[in-house]
Amino acid sequence: MALLVVYALLCLFGWISLYFFLCVVNGSRGGEWNCRLVTLLHGILAVCITGYIGYVDGPWPFTYPGTKNTPLQISAMVLSLSYFIFDMGWCVYFRTEGPVMLAHHTVSILGILLTLWLGESGIESCAVLFGSEITNPLLQARWFLKQTGHYETLLGNVVDVVFVLLFVLMRVFVGGTMLYCELSSPRPRFFIKCGGVAMYALSWVFMVDIVRFTIRKSKAWQKRLKDKHGEERVAVAVNGQEKKTD
Repeated sequence: MALLVVYALLCLFGWISLYFFLCVVNGSRGGEWNCRLVTLLHGILAVCITGYIGYVDGPWPFTYPGTKNTPLQISAMVLSLSYFIFDMGWCVYFRTEGPVMLAHHTVSILGILLTLWLGESGIESCAVLFGSEITNPLLQARWFLKQTGHYETLLGNVVDVVFVLLFVLMRVFVGGTMLYCELSSPRPRFFIKCGGVAMYALSWVFMVDIVRFTIRKSKAWQKRLKDKHGEERVAVAVNGQEKKTD
Protein backbone atom coordinates (compact mmCIF):
# COMPACT_ATOMS: atom_id res chain seq x y z
CA MET A 1 0.00 0.00 0.00
CA ALA A 2 2.91 2.34 0.73
CA LEU A 3 4.17 1.73 -2.81
CA LEU A 4 0.77 2.75 -4.19
CA VAL A 5 0.86 5.97 -2.17
CA VAL A 6 4.30 6.81 -3.57
CA TYR A 7 3.11 5.99 -7.10
CA ALA A 8 0.03 8.18 -6.66
CA LEU A 9 2.10 11.09 -5.33
CA LEU A 10 4.51 10.79 -8.26
CA CYS A 11 1.60 10.81 -10.72
CA LEU A 12 0.05 13.80 -8.94
CA PHE A 13 3.37 15.62 -9.18
CA GLY A 14 3.44 14.76 -12.88
CA TRP A 15 0.00 16.26 -13.54
CA ILE A 16 0.84 19.40 -11.58
CA SER A 17 4.19 19.75 -13.35
CA LEU A 18 2.52 19.33 -16.74
CA TYR A 19 0.00 22.03 -15.89
CA PHE A 20 2.65 24.53 -14.81
CA PHE A 21 4.77 23.67 -17.84
CA LEU A 22 1.82 24.45 -20.12
CA CYS A 23 1.21 27.70 -18.22
CA VAL A 24 4.81 28.72 -18.89
CA VAL A 25 4.97 27.82 -22.60
CA ASN A 26 1.33 28.70 -23.29
CA GLY A 27 0.76 31.49 -20.78
CA SER A 28 -1.20 33.71 -23.15
CA ARG A 29 -4.10 31.26 -23.16
CA GLY A 30 -4.82 31.40 -19.44
CA GLY A 31 -5.08 28.82 -16.67
CA GLU A 32 -8.35 27.17 -17.69
CA TRP A 33 -7.14 26.58 -21.24
CA ASN A 34 -4.03 24.79 -19.95
CA CYS A 35 -5.98 22.87 -17.32
CA ARG A 36 -8.33 21.61 -20.01
CA LEU A 37 -5.33 20.49 -22.06
CA VAL A 38 -4.29 18.37 -19.07
CA THR A 39 -7.88 17.11 -18.81
CA LEU A 40 -7.88 16.23 -22.50
CA LEU A 41 -4.63 14.29 -22.15
CA HIS A 42 -5.95 12.38 -19.15
CA GLY A 43 -9.17 11.55 -20.98
CA ILE A 44 -7.30 10.12 -23.97
CA LEU A 45 -4.88 8.15 -21.77
CA ALA A 46 -7.67 6.82 -19.54
CA VAL A 47 -9.80 5.69 -22.49
CA CYS A 48 -6.87 3.98 -24.21
CA ILE A 49 -5.65 2.16 -21.08
CA THR A 50 -9.04 1.13 -19.72
CA GLY A 51 -10.24 0.17 -23.20
CA TYR A 52 -7.25 -2.15 -23.53
CA ILE A 53 -7.96 -3.56 -20.06
CA GLY A 54 -11.61 -4.26 -20.80
CA TYR A 55 -11.37 -5.52 -24.37
CA VAL A 56 -7.92 -7.16 -24.47
CA ASP A 57 -6.31 -7.76 -21.08
CA GLY A 58 -9.54 -8.71 -19.29
CA PRO A 59 -11.46 -9.94 -17.50
CA TRP A 60 -14.75 -8.93 -19.09
CA PRO A 61 -16.36 -6.50 -16.60
CA PHE A 62 -19.95 -7.60 -17.27
CA THR A 63 -19.14 -11.23 -16.46
CA TYR A 64 -16.46 -11.06 -13.78
CA PRO A 65 -17.14 -8.14 -11.43
CA GLY A 66 -15.54 -8.26 -8.01
CA THR A 67 -12.35 -10.02 -9.15
CA LYS A 68 -8.86 -9.26 -7.82
CA ASN A 69 -7.10 -6.19 -9.17
CA THR A 70 -4.41 -6.75 -11.78
CA PRO A 71 -1.22 -4.65 -11.96
CA LEU A 72 -2.48 -2.90 -15.12
CA GLN A 73 -5.82 -2.09 -13.48
CA ILE A 74 -4.01 -0.67 -10.45
CA SER A 75 -1.81 1.48 -12.69
CA ALA A 76 -4.83 2.86 -14.55
CA MET A 77 -6.69 3.64 -11.33
CA VAL A 78 -3.71 5.36 -9.69
CA LEU A 79 -3.15 7.45 -12.83
CA SER A 80 -6.77 8.61 -12.82
CA LEU A 81 -6.87 9.02 -9.03
CA SER A 82 -3.95 11.44 -9.14
CA TYR A 83 -5.57 13.38 -11.98
CA PHE A 84 -8.92 13.67 -10.17
CA ILE A 85 -7.14 14.97 -7.06
CA PHE A 86 -5.31 17.55 -9.19
CA ASP A 87 -8.45 18.64 -11.03
CA MET A 88 -10.52 18.71 -7.83
CA GLY A 89 -7.95 21.00 -6.21
CA TRP A 90 -7.84 23.24 -9.29
CA CYS A 91 -11.64 23.52 -9.50
CA VAL A 92 -12.00 24.28 -5.78
CA TYR A 93 -9.22 26.88 -5.84
CA PHE A 94 -10.51 28.72 -8.92
CA ARG A 95 -14.21 27.98 -8.21
CA THR A 96 -14.94 27.00 -11.80
CA GLU A 97 -17.29 24.05 -11.22
CA GLY A 98 -20.61 23.56 -9.52
CA PRO A 99 -21.61 21.03 -6.85
CA VAL A 100 -22.53 18.30 -9.34
CA MET A 101 -19.08 18.14 -10.94
CA LEU A 102 -17.40 18.36 -7.54
CA ALA A 103 -19.61 15.50 -6.34
CA HIS A 104 -18.60 13.49 -9.42
CA HIS A 105 -14.91 14.04 -8.64
CA THR A 106 -15.46 13.18 -4.97
CA VAL A 107 -17.28 9.93 -5.74
CA SER A 108 -14.62 9.02 -8.31
CA ILE A 109 -11.79 9.62 -5.83
CA LEU A 110 -13.50 7.70 -3.03
CA GLY A 111 -14.46 4.84 -5.35
CA ILE A 112 -10.91 4.41 -6.67
CA LEU A 113 -9.45 4.63 -3.15
CA LEU A 114 -11.87 1.99 -1.92
CA THR A 115 -11.11 -0.30 -4.85
CA LEU A 116 -7.36 0.03 -4.28
CA TRP A 117 -7.72 -0.56 -0.55
CA LEU A 118 -9.87 -3.67 -0.98
CA GLY A 119 -7.67 -5.01 -3.77
CA GLU A 120 -10.65 -6.06 -5.86
CA SER A 121 -13.32 -4.79 -8.29
CA GLY A 122 -10.67 -3.01 -10.32
CA ILE A 123 -12.24 -4.19 -13.55
CA GLU A 124 -15.51 -2.42 -12.71
CA SER A 125 -13.67 0.78 -11.78
CA CYS A 126 -11.77 0.66 -15.08
CA ALA A 127 -15.04 0.08 -16.95
CA VAL A 128 -16.59 3.09 -15.22
CA LEU A 129 -13.51 5.17 -16.07
CA PHE A 130 -13.79 4.11 -19.70
CA GLY A 131 -17.49 4.98 -19.89
CA SER A 132 -17.12 8.32 -18.12
CA GLU A 133 -13.97 9.49 -19.90
CA ILE A 134 -14.85 8.45 -23.46
CA THR A 135 -16.96 11.60 -23.88
CA ASN A 136 -14.34 13.82 -22.23
CA PRO A 137 -12.35 14.65 -25.41
CA LEU A 138 -15.58 15.78 -27.08
CA LEU A 139 -16.48 17.90 -24.07
CA GLN A 140 -13.10 19.61 -24.19
CA ALA A 141 -13.38 20.03 -27.96
CA ARG A 142 -16.67 21.93 -27.47
CA TRP A 143 -14.97 24.30 -25.04
CA PHE A 144 -11.96 24.89 -27.29
CA LEU A 145 -14.23 25.49 -30.28
CA LYS A 146 -16.17 28.09 -28.29
CA GLN A 147 -12.99 29.84 -27.19
CA THR A 148 -11.64 30.02 -30.75
CA GLY A 149 -14.93 31.15 -32.31
CA HIS A 150 -15.54 27.93 -34.28
CA TYR A 151 -18.40 26.50 -32.24
CA GLU A 152 -21.24 27.81 -34.43
CA THR A 153 -20.04 25.76 -37.39
CA LEU A 154 -20.70 22.35 -38.89
CA LEU A 155 -17.83 20.94 -36.81
CA GLY A 156 -19.39 22.28 -33.62
CA ASN A 157 -22.73 20.70 -34.51
CA VAL A 158 -21.07 17.34 -35.24
CA VAL A 159 -19.22 17.44 -31.92
CA ASP A 160 -22.46 18.20 -30.05
CA VAL A 161 -24.42 15.41 -31.73
CA VAL A 162 -21.69 12.80 -31.22
CA PHE A 163 -21.23 13.90 -27.60
CA VAL A 164 -24.94 13.55 -26.77
CA LEU A 165 -25.31 10.19 -28.52
CA LEU A 166 -22.15 8.79 -26.95
CA PHE A 167 -23.11 10.05 -23.49
CA VAL A 168 -26.58 8.47 -23.66
CA LEU A 169 -25.17 5.19 -24.99
CA MET A 170 -22.28 4.82 -22.52
CA ARG A 171 -23.60 6.48 -19.37
CA VAL A 172 -27.26 5.41 -19.51
CA PHE A 173 -27.49 2.13 -21.45
CA VAL A 174 -24.06 0.56 -21.04
CA GLY A 175 -23.73 2.05 -17.55
CA GLY A 176 -27.14 0.70 -16.60
CA THR A 177 -26.16 -2.77 -17.82
CA MET A 178 -22.91 -2.58 -15.86
CA LEU A 179 -24.79 -1.55 -12.72
CA TYR A 180 -27.23 -4.45 -13.12
CA CYS A 181 -24.36 -6.93 -13.44
CA GLU A 182 -22.70 -5.36 -10.40
CA LEU A 183 -25.79 -5.53 -8.22
CA SER A 184 -26.83 -9.01 -9.29
CA SER A 185 -23.39 -10.58 -8.77
CA PRO A 186 -22.55 -11.94 -5.30
CA ARG A 187 -18.83 -11.14 -5.60
CA PRO A 188 -18.57 -7.32 -5.32
CA ARG A 189 -18.58 -5.86 -1.80
CA PHE A 190 -21.58 -3.87 -0.57
CA PHE A 191 -19.68 -0.56 -0.55
CA ILE A 192 -18.56 -1.12 -4.15
CA LYS A 193 -22.18 -1.62 -5.15
CA CYS A 194 -23.15 1.58 -3.34
CA GLY A 195 -20.44 3.41 -5.28
CA GLY A 196 -21.83 2.05 -8.54
CA VAL A 197 -25.30 3.30 -7.66
CA ALA A 198 -23.91 6.74 -6.77
CA MET A 199 -22.01 7.03 -10.07
CA TYR A 200 -25.06 5.97 -12.08
CA ALA A 201 -27.25 8.46 -10.19
CA LEU A 202 -24.78 11.23 -11.04
CA SER A 203 -24.94 10.17 -14.68
CA TRP A 204 -28.68 10.81 -14.62
CA VAL A 205 -28.12 14.22 -13.03
CA PHE A 206 -25.82 15.04 -15.94
CA MET A 207 -28.40 13.53 -18.28
CA VAL A 208 -31.00 16.07 -17.15
CA ASP A 209 -28.62 18.89 -18.09
CA ILE A 210 -27.93 17.23 -21.45
CA VAL A 211 -31.65 16.96 -22.19
CA ARG A 212 -32.06 20.66 -21.44
CA PHE A 213 -29.07 21.45 -23.65
CA THR A 214 -30.51 19.30 -26.46
CA ILE A 215 -33.85 21.13 -26.26
CA ARG A 216 -32.13 24.54 -26.40
CA LYS A 217 -29.95 23.40 -29.28
CA SER A 218 -32.96 22.08 -31.22
CA LYS A 219 -34.84 25.34 -30.74
CA ALA A 220 -31.81 27.30 -31.90
CA TRP A 221 -31.51 25.13 -35.03
CA GLN A 222 -35.22 25.57 -35.78
CA LYS A 223 -34.91 29.33 -35.36
CA ARG A 224 -31.95 29.45 -37.74
CA LEU A 225 -33.87 27.42 -40.33
CA LYS A 226 -36.89 29.72 -40.06
CA ASP A 227 -34.71 32.81 -40.34
CA LYS A 228 -32.94 31.31 -43.34
CA HIS A 229 -36.22 30.43 -45.07
CA GLY A 230 -37.57 33.89 -44.28
CA GLU A 231 -34.52 35.52 -45.82
CA GLU A 232 -34.90 33.34 -48.91
CA ARG A 233 -38.57 34.31 -49.30
CA VAL A 234 -37.70 37.98 -48.93
CA ALA A 235 -34.96 37.63 -51.53
CA VAL A 236 -37.34 35.92 -53.96
CA ALA A 237 -39.98 38.61 -53.42
CA VAL A 238 -37.46 41.41 -53.94
CA ASN A 239 -36.14 39.81 -57.11
CA GLY A 240 -39.65 39.35 -58.42
CA GLN A 241 -40.53 42.97 -57.70
CA GLU A 242 -37.40 44.19 -59.45
CA LYS A 243 -38.27 42.15 -62.54
CA LYS A 244 -41.79 43.63 -62.64
CA THR A 245 -40.35 47.13 -62.34
CA ASP A 246 -37.97 46.49 -65.23
